[in-house]
Amino acid sequence: MALPGTSPAFDLTSGPFTLAPGEGALLAEGPLTFASARHARELGLAALARGGTGPLIVDCKGVTASDSAGLTVLIDWLAAAKAQQRSLRFTHLPAGLMALGRISEVEELLERGV
Repeated sequence: MALPGTSPAFDLTSGPFTLAPGEGALLAEGPLTFASARHARELGLAALARGGTGPLIVDCKGVTASDSAGLTVLIDWLAAAKAQQRSLRFTHLPAGLMALGRISEVEELLERGV
């Protein structure tokens, strides 16, 4: 709650997660957290399903918050891409997601993609 005479703080952890076409990549924007994980997973799987056979790049510079559920979503997208024999890679992964990847011993997978 904001103090009288001040504006409320902008909450980067709420709001919708989107995955929209961009220039040469899909743009991931919004929180990639437990609250958005189910929706984010569905968006990514749908993008893989409709994206043909070529490589897919997901630009994560618009991800405003992340947690272990968000990391799980990214790993799930990689598994789906591999099952479809499709290349998927992430760019501009937030430091928090990379730290979770390091702790979970999947940092190299996140950096390399499939």
